[in-house]
Amino acid sequence: MRFEPITWERLADALADRADALEPADGGTRLRIGVDGATAARPDAPAERLAEVLRARGRPVLTVSAWGFLRPASLRFEYGKEDPGAYADGWFDTGALWREVFRPLEPGGSGRVLPDLWDPATDRATRSPYRPLPDGGVLILHGPLLLGRWFPFDLGVHLSLSPGALRRRTEEGERWTLPAYARYEEEVAPAERADVTVRADDPRHPAWTGTGA
Repeated sequence: MRFEPITWERLADALADRADALEPADGGTRLRIGVDGATAARPDAPAERLAEVLRARGRPVLTVSAWGFLRPASLRFEYGKEDPGAYADGWFDTGALWREVFRPLEPGGSGRVLPDLWDPATDRATRSPYRPLPDGGVLILHGPLLLGRWFPFDLGVHLSLSPGALRRRTEEGERWTLPAYARYEEEVAPAERADVTVRADDPRHPAWTGTGA
């Protein structure tokens, strides 16, 4: 896989160009973009930067964090609070993401997206109101372990970290998640599955594979 240096600003512009050239694969009217990466890679930052560029071009954009769709603590911690297998398979409510985020954007869907469902601090539902995404709008979902779950992304972006960089940039109290990411690399191969891969070992100097457009 060949990488070329790029800045985060140029990356956002290039991804916006790619998004502007895409049509939803399912024939719908709203585009779905996934920005996948370990927490240490900060996928929220390029997702928000891309959203800003698209909004400046006149596109309605809704950003959603996978962290707003955690399952209740009783389910997440069934095997303990630091179980890598549970983190990989049981922390994120993929069913709710399908139901509340993706299905409303299907052809004939309401376009009303729930931006978050569960507050891990209170371990209660957030009760956030639904937000409409009009025709021509763009959904950007960001978070870890997003690829390989059959989410219908029209454009998938993966922020890649080498094992060493992932360990260095992961907070000590979160390093128990590292086996989950190693398994993700082995079983899903997100860098190969994504449409665009960004190497983010040095956050000051990212490199990317290009859009492939």
